[in-house]
Amino acid sequence: MKILVGLTYYRPHVSGLTIYVERLSRALARRGHAVTVLTSHYDPSLPAVETMEGVRVIRAPVLARVSKGVIMPTLTFLATQHVWQNDVVSLHLPQLDAAGFSLRARLFNKPCVLTYHSDILLPPSPVNWAANAVVNFANHAAARLADGIAAYTDDFARHSPYLSRYLHKVRVIPPPVELPVPDETEVQAFKDDYNLRGKTVIGLGVRLAAEKGVEYLLGALPKIMERYPDIHVLHAGPFQNVLGEEAYARRLAPLFEQYRHRYTFLGTLNPSQMATFFRACHVTVLPSINSTETFGLVQIESMLCGTPVVASDLPGVRQPTAITGMGRTVPVRDSAALAEAVLDVLEHRADYIRPREAIAAQFSPDGVAGQYEALFEELLKKRKKLSTLK
Repeated sequence: MKILVGLTYYRPHVSGLTIYVERLSRALARRGHAVTVLTSHYDPSLPAVETMEGVRVIRAPVLARVSKGVIMPTLTFLATQHVWQNDVVSLHLPQLDAAGFSLRARLFNKPCVLTYHSDILLPPSPVNWAANAVVNFANHAAARLADGIAAYTDDFARHSPYLSRYLHKVRVIPPPVELPVPDETEVQAFKDDYNLRGKTVIGLGVRLAAEKGVEYLLGALPKIMERYPDIHVLHAGPFQNVLGEEAYARRLAPLFEQYRHRYTFLGTLNPSQMATFFRACHVTVLPSINSTETFGLVQIESMLCGTPVVASDLPGVRQPTAITGMGRTVPVRDSAALAEAVLDVLEHRADYIRPREAIAAQFSPDGVAGQYEALFEELLKKRKKLSTLK
């Protein structure tokens, strides 16, 4: 079938949402479907149209930015054209333009499925308040028009102010997660490169953003250092000029300076490098603070590499450790509890290790794509049946 995927940012932009959509789109393409991604031309250096691993990517010109969103004047034309040309529409929210896509899908009698990745919570300001209001309105309009809504977990769906209103449309589909098996030779070389031999390593795989709660890990370090004076933190992910997070980076700069000999930024890593990074860590943490985090793909990635996780007790975010038993959850914004859980995992690490195979099977992109494929086919059959009855 022909599948149109709509979202605001696509790769090479780095976020859990873009990585999810990239994995899903590639897997659908490998299963024989024609996949087109319609997204923003957020970086002028990127091609307006290209094919990335079997997926056609079309980037609409950006006229202006509003907070973390973009305004794309030609999207109306592009959305009309491509919704008409495709069999089904797969939208990934939050997205300002979701309502327009969904309306076109309804008008052209094309099934539309939303995947709701997270709430949008922008820092307080008149502009951000307006942006929040507009995006929330668009998201709800899209949900009313959509035929189905995909959610990562039932836990998050039932706790989400947004998803809980549309539970009759919700289909729980786990996120697609894949990562190469770490190469032990590369892991040892990585440890040498960063002088990690003999050190206890905590990993953090997030972009430097306020919702990730990085300051709570920094607040936990003194207590951890009492028992592990050799502790070192490795932070993988974008950390410079992160869109909309400049003030947050400035606020944390003194803490990073305080721990400069114990805290290393690695920047953005490719999948093979991420596997090496996770394997080199003794434990990873995800101290997120709000519902902009709904699962945390990095938790499963860490587990696939044999490294347990300590994560915040948030709806959805607490599910990876609950499902696998490979880690612990802690109260939100609680550095003391985070330190205690990290220490427990470090001291009883063998108790938290699980086989890779079962975890990989549950979250394989091909398996997830198969569930989307089945949902699309189910909705297409319903549409055809309704058309016949008319």
